[in-house]
Amino acid sequence: MKVIPAVDVKDGECVQLVQGEEGTGESYGDPLDSARHWLDEGAEALHLVDLDGAIDGERANADVIEEIAGWDVEVEVGGGVRSAEDAAELFEIGVDRVIMGTAAQENPEIVEEASRYGDVMVSLDSRDGEVVVEGWKEGTGSSAVEVAGRFERLGADSILFTNVDDEGLLDGVDVEPVRELVDSVSIPVVASGGVTTEDDVAALADAGAWGVVIGTAFYEGHLTLKQAMEAAR
Repeated sequence: MKVIPAVDVKDGECVQLVQGEEGTGESYGDPLDSARHWLDEGAEALHLVDLDGAIDGERANADVIEEIAGWDVEVEVGGGVRSAEDAAELFEIGVDRVIMGTAAQENPEIVEEASRYGDVMVSLDSRDGEVVVEGWKEGTGSSAVEVAGRFERLGADSILFTNVDDEGLLDGVDVEPVRELVDSVSIPVVASGGVTTEDDVAALADAGAWGVVIGTAFYEGHLTLKQAMEAAR
């Protein structure tokens, strides 16, 4: 299982929010410094999210994204990707996977269109078992399992599943929703939210996750990248 450090960017700062709520969590300084740190620690991939884009619908940290996309590392990017043209622009600057969330929920066919340009990951963010959109603020009435197959048929190359109930709380991960999602599709599933310990990482690997995104636990020193990568094996 691949371990992917998160570099979430808001107002030009690297941050980690608690359950996606604005004004929560901590700031960790320059996102470029954070990204370089994870590469120095041995990261094989980075997970970049423009939180301003995710919350407001417009990508606002393009300079940071473009800088890191030009480095020699696998990069997946989300936040404010609302059209196939947005996705194409990100692929053009070197992004390996483009994450689509709200746009995919509002217009599922956009996944098929965007996948013509490169590897599209559909983000399914779940709160209380319901997929939420618009920066985790609005419910859709559907579960991740209910919609994942539809996106797979439309050409999604992978699924990013974030359990918002666990996000940023450092209280462990709920493995069962991940296992259910993995069993429901044949494309890779990357898990995110609540990962705190080596046991959490190992449990997700056992559940069949292709990858895991880790943020707060890394930044707060509860877990090292080396420990996570060893547990993922």
